[in-house]
Amino acid sequence: MKRKIAAIFAADIAGYSRLVAEDEEETLRRLASYREVVDDFIAKAGGRIFNTAGDAVLAEFPSAVDAVRCAIDIQESLRTRNMAYPSSRQMSFRIGITIGDVVERDGDLLGDGVNIAARLEGLAEVGGICISRAVHEQVANKLSVQFADIGAQEVKNIPTPVHAYMVAMRREDGSYAKPKLKNAASKMASAPVWMWPLAVAVVSIVAIVVTGFLYNTKLKHAASAAAPAPAPSAAPTANAAAASPMPAATPMAPSPMSTPAAKAAMTPPNAGAAMAPMPAPSPSAAPMTGKLVADSVPFINERVRNFLAGDYSAAGDYKAFALNIGGFTGSALNQPTEEAARNTAVEQCQKRADAAQSPRRCELYAVGNNVVYTHGKPPMPPQPWVRHDAMTERPFASKDFPLVREPQKIRLENMFVPAAKARSVALSPGGQYFMVLGASSADDAARRSLESCGAIAGVPCLVVAIDDNFVVPIPTLFRITGFFNAASNASIVADARGEVVRKLTDPMGWNAVAVGTSGRPGLGLKAADEQTAVTSALADCAKRDSDCHVIAIGPFTVGPIN
Repeated sequence: MKRKIAAIFAADIAGYSRLVAEDEEETLRRLASYREVVDDFIAKAGGRIFNTAGDAVLAEFPSAVDAVRCAIDIQESLRTRNMAYPSSRQMSFRIGITIGDVVERDGDLLGDGVNIAARLEGLAEVGGICISRAVHEQVANKLSVQFADIGAQEVKNIPTPVHAYMVAMRREDGSYAKPKLKNAASKMASAPVWMWPLAVAVVSIVAIVVTGFLYNTKLKHAASAAAPAPAPSAAPTANAAAASPMPAATPMAPSPMSTPAAKAAMTPPNAGAAMAPMPAPSPSAAPMTGKLVADSVPFINERVRNFLAGDYSAAGDYKAFALNIGGFTGSALNQPTEEAARNTAVEQCQKRADAAQSPRRCELYAVGNNVVYTHGKPPMPPQPWVRHDAMTERPFASKDFPLVREPQKIRLENMFVPAAKARSVALSPGGQYFMVLGASSADDAARRSLESCGAIAGVPCLVVAIDDNFVVPIPTLFRITGFFNAASNASIVADARGEVVRKLTDPMGWNAVAVGTSGRPGLGLKAADEQTAVTSALADCAKRDSDCHVIAIGPFTVGPIN
C-alpha cells in the first residue's frame, strides 16, 4: 500500500433504481452507452477509473483542474443526449470532486478522500457538480465557470463538516445557470436549540419548562414557514424538451439491426464503431496545413481516398471536403461561393454521421486544395501495425477482449463478430476502442481503426483483433491491467529497463516479465505457450531477486485474477 494526494471524482446516476424498475432493458442499454461517454472523457483528461459499482464511477486525476473540466465536459455531453428523452426517462449523473490523501491498494483507492467525493456527489444537483473547498481553491482562477458557495455541510460518516461549492452549468445559449443552494445549514442550526433545554435543566426545573415551551413554539413556526418552500430543483438542462439531432444510442454506430439488409441501409460503407464519443480529435497535435494529399488524409477508406485523388483534385473552385474521426465524409464541388462549398460539405458529412448515430461532429478538412483541418495527425504506433504469429494467435472471443467491461464485450459480440471482412479492432491504454467493419483489406481496416482510436485516446493504440482472430497474445492465466512499456515501467529497476527493452525487440511467441522485491527483472522469451513463458520468467527472476511475480505478458501489464 502507498499513500498519495489525488483529485477524486465520484459520479452516480440520479434516480437509477426508478429507471431500472420502469424499463430495465432500456436503462441498462443506455447506461452502457452513457458510461462509454464518461469513461472516454475521463481517459482523455488523464484520469483513471479505479472502481465501479452498478451505476457509480470512481476515478482519480493528477490535477483538480483536469477533474473539474472533465466533469463539465461529461455533463454537457450527456445533457445533449438526454434531450431526446422525456424528463421522466432522462439519465443524469451527479458528480462530486475533492482533493485528498488516499491509500492505493491493488489499484483501488481508499480513505477519507474517496468517502468525501462520494458525499459531495450526493449533494450535487441532478446533472450538476459539487466540489470541496480544496478543489475550489485550485480551480477558481483557472476555469471560466462560476461557483456557488453552499457553506459547510455535515455529511454521513465524515466527522467534520465539508465546505462545498456548486459548479454553475452552461445553458444552451452559452450563459451559466446559477446553482440552487440546498438548505443544508438547517440541521446544524437546529443543534443548539435541542441542547439548550438540556443545559438549562442543570440550573432549574422551571427553566426547562420555559425553554421547552419556547422551543416547541419556535419549531411549529419553523415548520409552518418551511411548508410552502419548493424542493431544490434539478439542473435546468435536465428537463430540456428540445429534440436532439443525435439519438442517444450506441455511440458510433447503430445498434444491431434485425436484418443484415437493414444494417446495410443504415450504415455508410465507411462507418466504424468507436467505444465512446469525443467531440474532437486530440487537441494536442499541431493543426494540419498545406496542400491536400489524398494519401495523407486520416480516417477514410480507399473509395473516398480515390475520389479525393481523382474527381475532387481535378474539380475547380469552389469546393470543400469535410470528415469526422469516425470516418464519415462529405464533399461539395462546383459551388457558387467558398462559403456555400464549406457549408454543403459539412452538412453532407453530418447527415451521414447522424444517420449512423455517430456523436462525432464533422469538420472541414480541406477548402479548395488546401488543408484547413484544425487538428493534427492522430498518434500512431510504429509499423508493422500487425504481426501474425501462429504461436500466439487464437480465435477472437468477445469475453476475452481486454480492458473493457461487460457491456462493451456484448457490443463486440453483436457487432464485430458477425460483420463482414475485413474488420479490425484497435485498443488504447485507457480502454477506449474503435472497430472498423467491412473494409477493403485487413491493412486498411487496421490503419483506420488505429487512426480513429488514436484520435479518441490521444495516444497510440494497438490492433488487438483482425477478422476472426486475436493478433496479440491474450493472457488467460492473469488479468490484463494495461499496456506494458518496459522503458518506463516503475516496477523494473531503472538500470535494467534498457536491457528488457532490447530483449523484447522481437516480440514473436509468448513473452513474460517478472520482477522481485528489488525490481530485478526475469524474462521468459519466445515460448510456445503462456505457461512456459511465465515459468521461465519466474525462474529467471529468482536468480537475482526474491518474491518474484509476473508483471507483463506480451504487450500487456497483468495482475492476479480476482
